[in-house]
Amino acid sequence: MRLPVVDEEDRLVGIVTRRDLLHLFVRPDSEIRRRVTDEVLTEVLGVPAGDVDVHVVDGSVTLNGRVERRSQLPVLLGLVGQLDGVVAVASHVRARTDDTSRPAPSAAGRRHGRPVGPGGPFGPRVGPLGPYPEHGERRSL
Repeated sequence: MRLPVVDEEDRLVGIVTRRDLLHLFVRPDSEIRRRVTDEVLTEVLGVPAGDVDVHVVDGSVTLNGRVERRSQLPVLLGLVGQLDGVVAVASHVRARTDDTSRPAPSAAGRRHGRPVGPGGPFGPRVGPLGPYPEHGERRSL
């Protein structure tokens, strides 16, 4: 595949090939590995050297090891996947602690630590004229 390059007056000034375009994105495996290790793991995520092994073959990155917090895993995968030259990421990285779990639901009949009152667990029902009347009550306009 070849693409002509023209100037403002539609005169041919060159030809761009597929190889020319792909060459912009191809990075040596050693450079990809260095960027993952130094920039992503050490500088951005603060992962100690040696906690995650990085293997790169033909732009495919394989990660093995452990990070401190589970919330670091999606960040790690996202940053590595965005690096120039990376074509795939396989992660076998685990977290030492799970900082993504949510607190257990509170006891039955309570929501967010508040007792359930009229209107159910979301509080009293309120309309444009104030609280809705309870069964049998009348509201005057």
